[in-house]
Amino acid sequence: MSSAHRAWLEPMRDAYLNSGLTLSELGGRVRFAKSKISELLRGCGLYPRWEIILSLSAELRMPQWPLYRLWRQAALEAQKSKEWVERSSEKAALTILDTAAPLDHRAFRELVENDYSLYAQVFLDDDQRDTAVSDTFDILWLCWNSALASPDTRRFAWQVLRTTVMSRTPHLDGRPEFAEAAFDTVALQSLTGPTARMNQMTESMHLFKAMSRLPDHQLDVMVLRRLCGHDAEDVSDLLGVPLATVRSDERHAVHFLESVICPPPETEGNAP
Repeated sequence: MSSAHRAWLEPMRDAYLNSGLTLSELGGRVRFAKSKISELLRGCGLYPRWEIILSLSAELRMPQWPLYRLWRQAALEAQKSKEWVERSSEKAALTILDTAAPLDHRAFRELVENDYSLYAQVFLDDDQRDTAVSDTFDILWLCWNSALASPDTRRFAWQVLRTTVMSRTPHLDGRPEFAEAAFDTVALQSLTGPTARMNQMTESMHLFKAMSRLPDHQLDVMVLRRLCGHDAEDVSDLLGVPLATVRSDERHAVHFLESVICPPPETEGNAP
């Protein structure tokens, strides 16, 4: 199952578990076989048509507009043609409206969307970045009540963003590869001359490779602090963690990076 498929399926599965309904009860309400619904909720079998998703979402009281966008995108990523997507949703799609997200969701999005985009840009190209950020807010819309009920909505939302971005980021040996970010660092943009830029790019490649080995929370702090240019207080607000935690994570990350990135060895003639 692709990450795009999980993006809408997991909130739907959670909505079903929280509904208190049995599969038999849900099947009776939407007039689909219990086995068909079980298969869908387990992510098995053929990719489902929008008709059944719409019926389930109505019974589970899920917002249909973000669900439809995520379903459609996952269908295309599952190699379904645009014609199949349109055919499988042309009747049912007419019953949903481009509705607005809850007011507090919209306010939260306005507050953090630009910062989320800066973070995603480190790992993804422009198109993938925009898709990941859009998906993040659609997923949050689907589970907004859970986000509000969590200990910290900012921390909940950040985890959704991180999961969405990392699902689209190339990985090597389990660690994200983001050397392309070297082309967008402030350090590179401020340099003039091909030699200076090439030297800085080489240094950045080594740095990013070492950064990929950091624990997730330390990596996020370093990306936000050193590549996105946020101060520690802003990072604390974005991640929903105490300022002391941000400073501790940065301190440990810098210590690790200094231990693995060694300066060029001295030539024999310069050795003492």
